[in-house]
Amino acid sequence: MGAVLPLLVLLLLPIYSSGAAPEEEYKKIQERMDEQKKKLSEVQEREHSILTEIQDVSMRLGTIEAELTRYRKDLRRTENEIARTTAEADKTKISLGRQKAWLKRKLKTIHRFGYSGDTVTLLMGSTDISQTLRTVKYMESITRYEHGLLTDYKSNLEKLNTRYAALQALRAEQATATEKVRSKESELATQRRSKEAILNSVRHEKATRQKVLAELKEASKKMMNIIRESSKVDTYAATGFGKLKGKLPWPAEGRVAIPYGSQRDPQFDTPVFRNGIHIRSEAAAETRTVYGGKVIFAEWFKGFGQLIIINHGSGYHTLYGNLSEIFSKVGDIIKDNQIIGKVGTSGILNAPGLYFEIRYKGKPLDPGQWLKTRHK
Repeated sequence: MGAVLPLLVLLLLPIYSSGAAPEEEYKKIQERMDEQKKKLSEVQEREHSILTEIQDVSMRLGTIEAELTRYRKDLRRTENEIARTTAEADKTKISLGRQKAWLKRKLKTIHRFGYSGDTVTLLMGSTDISQTLRTVKYMESITRYEHGLLTDYKSNLEKLNTRYAALQALRAEQATATEKVRSKESELATQRRSKEAILNSVRHEKATRQKVLAELKEASKKMMNIIRESSKVDTYAATGFGKLKGKLPWPAEGRVAIPYGSQRDPQFDTPVFRNGIHIRSEAAAETRTVYGGKVIFAEWFKGFGQLIIINHGSGYHTLYGNLSEIFSKVGDIIKDNQIIGKVGTSGILNAPGLYFEIRYKGKPLDPGQWLKTRHK
């Protein structure tokens, strides 16, 4: 049964411990069933709440993804603009290079003819004044044209550089915004995984509660059958058990692994009251009745394996659980120290062992006070 069996044993241990007062036991089963139904309802409410939270996270993830898609689109547009601007700047640089080369050739030509830019000097050295004036005007026109080209280029280049810097800044801003969106997306994804993990845990608990509830219903039905049958046939009226406190023989060889009384359950870390003792023993070791009586229950019972309950009269009952074999049947009259079965594996001990209880009028008694003291 995996993890379900320890929980079932924890839930049933205070209930199915003897055949005494079956009406009281049945009432306890019904109370446990109501408790399990309430816990199951709480688990289902938690499941619904977590599902709602997961849906909310999913919607937020969708919004973030849409925002991220928009940022990516803007980023691609910005990158295209940067590429276009860069291409324009490169073309302008190439054009400037050509202009510089052309200007350099012109300057060499001017230098060859001795033109220094001084108009008076050019006029004084010329024999043809009209031709010289035309040359001066032509050279001034060329100079203005070249200067204009250079000025325009520098202006355009500055504009392009400014635009490029602005686009680069925008790209950095877009990258920062995108990183923020991705960070938020990662955060929401983490929240979703966390919620899903909690949901899986809740659903596992829900399945466990449902299984326990089903087993309680099955046990309730079986206990009702025990009540009906015991009311018909249980007329055993022996006496003497109550005088044997501290003198009863042990039901099996071995030592007490889990004592009677209040303890903390090691798996669930919750307080639990043990109505009996777990005796660690050898597999298939003989199990004997501690006193004569009448068998009122002898079959497999969920959480206890093969189980025998013996009525000793005067309100006393003993219970022998975790048996691998049963040698008696309901209605058998058992003698003192008679072999009634063999030790099986205990679900709590995960080892061979016998579970043993003594009850008086439905109330559990400490077996340690009734069994003989063993001397080492």
